[in-house]
Amino acid sequence: MVRKKPPSSKSKPFAAAEKTENRRPSNSERSAYFARREAAKVLRSVLQGDAKRQAVGSIKSLVYSPSIKNKKATFALVCQTLKHLPIIKDVLESAAILNSKWKRQEELISIIVYDILFGQEISLVGGDAEKFLIGRKNALQSALAKLLVRKKVKSIENLIALYQPADVSKPCCVRVNTLKSDVDCALRELGKQFTVRKDDIVPDLLILPPHTDLHNHPLVLNGSAFLQGKASSMVAAVLAPKPGWEVLDACSAPGNKTVHLAALMGGKGKIIACELNKDRIKRLEDTVRLSGATNIEIRHGDFLNLNPRDSSFSKIRAILLDPSCSGSGTAAQRLDHLLPSHATDVTDTERLNKLSAFQKKALAHALSFPAVERVVYSTCSVNQIENEDVIISVLPLAASHGFQLVTPFPQWHRRGLPVFEGSEHLLRTDPIEDHEGFFIALFVKKSSINDSEEQTGIRNTPRALTTKKPHFKRHSHANRKFSVIPAVYSGVFKIWNSRLVMKRRIRRTKGLP
Repeated sequence: MVRKKPPSSKSKPFAAAEKTENRRPSNSERSAYFARREAAKVLRSVLQGDAKRQAVGSIKSLVYSPSIKNKKATFALVCQTLKHLPIIKDVLESAAILNSKWKRQEELISIIVYDILFGQEISLVGGDAEKFLIGRKNALQSALAKLLVRKKVKSIENLIALYQPADVSKPCCVRVNTLKSDVDCALRELGKQFTVRKDDIVPDLLILPPHTDLHNHPLVLNGSAFLQGKASSMVAAVLAPKPGWEVLDACSAPGNKTVHLAALMGGKGKIIACELNKDRIKRLEDTVRLSGATNIEIRHGDFLNLNPRDSSFSKIRAILLDPSCSGSGTAAQRLDHLLPSHATDVTDTERLNKLSAFQKKALAHALSFPAVERVVYSTCSVNQIENEDVIISVLPLAASHGFQLVTPFPQWHRRGLPVFEGSEHLLRTDPIEDHEGFFIALFVKKSSINDSEEQTGIRNTPRALTTKKPHFKRHSHANRKFSVIPAVYSGVFKIWNSRLVMKRRIRRTKGLP
């Protein structure tokens, strides 16, 4: 009988490594592995959208979509990786360890490097990317040490502080979906765990302390409540469609305002939700499905291509227009300060001009639907060029269709910039004091103003006809100067004046005095 020799001491480390390599991963290790992959997909979408300035969604909306399973871990990984991204890129470049294969998985590599250098210790149990980077841990740490010297800081904490933005503390706002629940029931349910109160402006909105995490709360998971900011929730409430109406949401995705409209209508009537971006349609569909709304028809297409004279739109009585904008008023909430473009961001005049041109065209189009009685125009921007200037441009057209500006939420203290006569009818929220920078304008047909006042408490103060010469005002916001804008005459006066001029020309051509 031949006895087998016991393994030599030289083979023990290899055997131990092989055992570690082949052992069954724990639940936490499996969870971390999949969270890194989910985070990499979100990070890729975020970075690609930021590079093109065409984001599919905010970081939060992408992470908290139904397709992401481990939301909490994924959100933390994406945010932390973005916060450390300048450092990670510098370290990877200095270490010179990436070949073309791994550069194609740059987002996953960045997330794993974050975990190695700043986060949790990565186990050998994982994918090939984890094994590759763990094997080069010393090179990564050496490159980080050199970066500390180059930046003249003594600790990693001081290095991180160079790139860290100030913390944004904002109350947690929850809009109760009255299609599935009611405000008092939701108030009692949330009150079991949190301090909660009703909002004093939006009837179905609840306010909780900052940093309250409700993403995994049953009310949110089953669609009985939606995490939605106060200013955002004000938009649909201003439109105030009645049950049974046909309503058009011109730029619908991700759909929070759309399903809010459905709730305000009690699920009755019809909402046509337009969305041009194919990638955002899926988000819209998920939001509608979660809300339980059955009166929403989703259309993949350009709102500007809809024919107002088409019979299918002949009964549209209200339009919500929340078009693409710079998002300057909600940059902090969307965590835009973490994106690479924010570090070198300057006023992009060309982009703002393009956005403004589209916004003017879209608002003019919304006002041209013959049966429409109410049109709300809103943005999450603080820029005058996307807000007051857009309203100024359509006032004559609005008046020709019988519309005039009315005052949404008269009790709200912050109004439009005083750059034209009638700007007091506009509503603004401040990104610092109100935690969101929104702009809302409401056009109502004169024939329906009395009904709107009774139903919504919205006040109209007619602008007096005036023959004053235009005066000029200049406004600067956030150290950004905009072009001088003349105050405009009343839309009614402009129409009357143009007709008078035309009559005079006709009389002259006929040789009449």
